[in-house]
Amino acid sequence: MPAGTIRYWAAAKAAAGTAEEPYAAENLAQALDAVRERHPGELVRVLQRCSFLVDGDPVGTRSHETVRLAEGGTVEVLPPFAGG
Repeated sequence: MPAGTIRYWAAAKAAAGTAEEPYAAENLAQALDAVRERHPGELVRVLQRCSFLVDGDPVGTRSHETVRLAEGGTVEVLPPFAGG
């Protein structure tokens, strides 16, 4: 199973209580399910409004189950930014 890093920004970072943590998942949906289990509460609500970059590429409207994760990859969790 691929392992990498999830990086949280702004409100997601505050809700997670950390700037980053590891993932071990085949796809983005599995990684986010694990995040929700580790961080129930506010982060679950924040994730509903976030966009995601996987290895620098925007996920956009693709189904998270179809977004494969790579060994040593990075998932960026980006909540909406004021003025951005």
